[in-house]
Formats: sequence, structure tokens, C-alpha cells
Amino acid sequence: MLFDFGVERPVSMWMKNTLLPLDMIFIRGDGRIANVAERTVPGSLQPHASMGAVRGVLEVNGGTVDRLGIKVGDRVIHDMFDRE
Repeated sequence: MLFDFGVERPVSMWMKNTLLPLDMIFIRGDGRIANVAERTVPGSLQPHASMGAVRGVLEVNGGTVDRLGIKVGDRVIHDMFDRE
């Protein structure tokens, strides 16, 4: 699931009502990955915060970030992110 916050701002996410582990990818307005929360705990109310202002968060199945070698600084290509 891709969350679009409309503008860059600090955000925090949790796992309430989520049944499986997720990786949360925090993405700046230019599409660059700011930080990642890997294998978050289902049902947890523990906040997972962005490292600075982000435009969106992409949630994928837990372990996807590790399996695909996704890392901070990589670029996500989507119409909601600026392309330079």
C-alpha cells in the first residue's frame, strides 16, 4: 500500500489492525528512500517514524526490503514523486 501525505512532513506509522509483518519504506518528495522499518510487528502500537520529512510511505510484505536489496538513498519511481 502506498500512502501519499500530499506534502513532505515528518510521519509516524503503526501496525494496529495489521495481521502480517510489513516493511515500511519512507520516501521523500524526490522519490529517494529516507529510511526503512523492516519486519514490523503485527498489531503493535509502537510508532515507526520517518527520519525527517517524507511525502509517502510504501508498505510491502515483511522481508521484501531485504530480499530485493532495497536501501536508503534508492529512488522510487511513481507519479506522486518529483523527477529531476
